[in-house]
Amino acid sequence: MKRAGLLLLLVVAVATVAAYLLGDDADDGSGAAPPPGLAAPAKKELAHRLVSSAENSTLDWRGQYGYIEDIGDGRGYTAGLIGFCTGTSDLLGLVERYTKDHPGNRLARYLPALRKVDGSDSHEGLDPGFTEAWKAEAAEPAFREAQDRARDRGYFDPAVRLAKRDGLGTLGQFIYYDAMVMHGPGSGPRTFHGLREAALKQTATPSGGGEEKAYLDAFLDVRRAVMKREKGHHDTTRLDTAQRRFLRDGNLDLRTPLTWKVYGETYKVP
Repeated sequence: MKRAGLLLLLVVAVATVAAYLLGDDADDGSGAAPPPGLAAPAKKELAHRLVSSAENSTLDWRGQYGYIEDIGDGRGYTAGLIGFCTGTSDLLGLVERYTKDHPGNRLARYLPALRKVDGSDSHEGLDPGFTEAWKAEAAEPAFREAQDRARDRGYFDPAVRLAKRDGLGTLGQFIYYDAMVMHGPGSGPRTFHGLREAALKQTATPSGGGEEKAYLDAFLDVRRAVMKREKGHHDTTRLDTAQRRFLRDGNLDLRTPLTWKVYGETYKVP
């Protein structure tokens, strides 16, 4: 056999072994990669701006690390990027992890009180001083990074991962993320997983053989009904004139430009 023929056989053999070892991750030659959805940097930035418009009435989500107030929803203080709450364990977990890495921080002294009020709307042991300590600590780059990690680990990543398993596109991934931010990732009827279970009783997810728009409509219907019954969440414009609007327009990929309304204010992203 000529040398050129041997070389060709060697190339084919190497390619075959590589394809076997790489399996589904091997390049099929088309140059096309699976769509990253909401995890793509530009879409993730858009998601944070959408959430901030509803949580803080601004698109400037990076300006919200020091935000803190009691909004009267029964969850105690709501604070930071996505509304970590003193009554729902996520704020406590954030401060515990941050204190482990930065023991001298301004919030560490409030850990006993945070553990005591967890699960309630109480401010006992937090007033006065905690809100100012939070705002001051938010000026520290390390605390801002800790909030970013807590947001992604506890809310963004799980929401996007589950939405993809359910066969949802970028809009559906955002709808899951926003619901997880507001309702938390628990299993009760008013938590994210409770909302999903209720929606599944009405129709299947796309991965389960259902139609994407019908499933998302059902999910938003369930969430809207829960919000109407919750103290502090009666305004459902983040659904009605934002997420539902995108869905009605058929914008399942959450393409820009976008225009939406929350609490009567109009927001635009070019």
